Amino acid sequence: MSNTDFDISGDGSDANPIFAAQLMPYRSLSPAGFAIMMAIVAAICVSNAYFYYHLGAWPVTIFFFFDVALLYFAFKLSYRAGQAREEITVRRSALEVRKIAPNGCRREHVYNPFWAKFHVERNKEIGITSMRITGEGYQSTIGAFLNPDDRESFARAFSEALAKAKK
Repeated sequence: MSNTDFDISGDGSDANPIFAAQLMPYRSLSPAGFAIMMAIVAAICVSNAYFYYHLGAWPVTIFFFFDVALLYFAFKLSYRAGQAREEITVRRSALEVRKIAPNGCRREHVYNPFWAKFHVERNKEIGITSMRITGEGYQSTIGAFLNPDDRESFARAFSEALAKAKK
């Protein structure tokens, strides 16, 4: 399943951009899967806690409940981090990069597409390791949370769109 969504069909006007992408971190466990996993883990921990309680080692039971609580909060933090996203839009007049943090804070950089450069760093074995846009004294790292296949498809589509904007 891909966590990228982009469109390269526009003419470059403000109403119809050349390229628009929304990049989001991928989460492999759905909310329903999370509920099932937590139910299984809780059942295992409760049965173990019950066993140790009847053996007379009641302090051990407390740690089983801590395990369930820690796992729950760790996944909740992960899902919260998964709400981050990046929106990249290419028009003939501007290249916009919007980064939206999970708490809703936005950072936006606007580049002139004629001066902007797209840098891609590659590793022979892994593929693309990082992507960034530079121009006019600024730089924006993009797609750091994407998987290698999504980085490749995004880099290809974004490069084409930036070249089209410069024509």
